[in-house]
Amino acid sequence: MLVVFFRAVFLYIVVIFSLRLMGKRQLGELQPSELVITILISNIASLPVEDTSIPMILGTIPVFVLVGFEIILSNLSLRSKRFRSFLSGKPVIVIHDGQIDQKELRRIRFSIDDLMESLRQSGIFDLRDVQYAIVETTGTVSVMQKFSAQPVTSEMLGISGEEPSPPSVIISDGQLVKSALSVYSLSEDWLREILRKEHLRIRDIFLMTADVQKNYHIIERER
Repeated sequence: MLVVFFRAVFLYIVVIFSLRLMGKRQLGELQPSELVITILISNIASLPVEDTSIPMILGTIPVFVLVGFEIILSNLSLRSKRFRSFLSGKPVIVIHDGQIDQKELRRIRFSIDDLMESLRQSGIFDLRDVQYAIVETTGTVSVMQKFSAQPVTSEMLGISGEEPSPPSVIISDGQLVKSALSVYSLSEDWLREILRKEHLRIRDIFLMTADVQKNYHIIERER
């Protein structure tokens, strides 16, 4: 049992490392070639765990070979648009100027139920609100609503303002994240002054965020 346990842990680390080498996109929507590589890696990695007579090297080398092959394909697709189209396909417009292209839907074997489900996931329940809909190479649907159905924006209302900046985590579970301070050029002296004003210590804070305007938010740790 211990042999199987250690084999499983080792191969788990190898697969995680391999997926990280292939890029963060592997953790989100997968292109067809990436999906094939991921499935092959999972199948190959499971063999040495199921059969302890198979040397670990025979389960590790094919994984890295597939990862290397995927990295080569990715680099080739970055250099060549034609190769990228061959490997991953092209986006397909299925709704054009508010009209459904039934021919394209049949060609990509995309049913009307699939289309309506994708629209609902985008928060659109009425087909008449859609100006354009594009099936991406990952199978997701990107939607552009008609002007009459678009949410009101500050630009439409003629309201001006500053561009917002996302808050950065300064303190996480009682630990100071020093690299986050430098993101918005915040000093430790500023942080100490805030903590002094709030009568808190770093270890008393569960979460603290701050933005470039030095607006901060603090959640204390539960005692």
